Amino acid sequence: MSLLKKFTSLFSGQPKLDIASRFSILREAVSGTMSEFYKVREHSTGRTLGLKILDLEKQQFFDSRFQGLTRPKEGEIAMSLTHPCIVRTLEHGMVTSGQQYLLMEFLEGKGLNALIVDRDPMLEGKQLVLLRQMADALACVHESGYIHRDICPRNFIASPDCRSCKLIDFGLTLPAKPQFMAPGNRTGTPNYMAPEIVRRRPTDQRVDIFSLGVTAFRLLVYELPWVSVEGTGRDALSHDSVPPGSIFDHRPKLNRELGELVMACIDRDPRNRPETTRDLLNALQKIKRLDA
Repeated sequence: MSLLKKFTSLFSGQPKLDIASRFSILREAVSGTMSEFYKVREHSTGRTLGLKILDLEKQQFFDSRFQGLTRPKEGEIAMSLTHPCIVRTLEHGMVTSGQQYLLMEFLEGKGLNALIVDRDPMLEGKQLVLLRQMADALACVHESGYIHRDICPRNFIASPDCRSCKLIDFGLTLPAKPQFMAPGNRTGTPNYMAPEIVRRRPTDQRVDIFSLGVTAFRLLVYELPWVSVEGTGRDALSHDSVPPGSIFDHRPKLNRELGELVMACIDRDPRNRPETTRDLLNALQKIKRLDA
């Protein structure tokens, strides 16, 4: 049996979702790396929800990297994560066209990446609160036995007032087990990718701590720690060979403890980063001010 047929047969016993019979599409698709996302209204309840349709070929290609292993489906992972700072997934299955879907709460607000690119003044003064929530969400992922593998501003949605945010997208998430942490799986967003991923070394949950550190750096100063020319894996190679710029060069009055914590997260040696995301969160909670 081909991988695609095996993949499809996982849902063979479940009724398939007919999108048009259950939902009205309120907003056309927003394309992601491996999926399309729709804002929909459910006919029977009037609820406004988010509907994510996965690209079957891209999902098949990603799963082909783990021959002989059983990787949980994105929907299974998402539904197992219950936390106020993680998007709530309500159900998952297959649509009549044969693609996987996830149905989730619809989050009002903007992606953190868009806010950073725009240097939105709504962010100012709220970064420390947002960072605590981001670390709290990631701690939940890690303590549930997973590595997110794509922590970046694009995968956090901020509330309209920017006082809270939620982690989304578990399309690249893997179990934190040795067989899934072996060298070679070079996936993620290049500008946020840990050196051990780029250099095809063994990985663990500290790759997410690195990515969260880069995200924090950019949230605090609107710049990346390394110069990005192409936004590709070639740029990511510098994460192992070129020291990152100091966050204090961009924001000299930043709280010293906060700045040093962010710089520790993006250390090229995983042993110099916080050991766990819970340790990172505890450190963030002790920091009371954004600036010195």
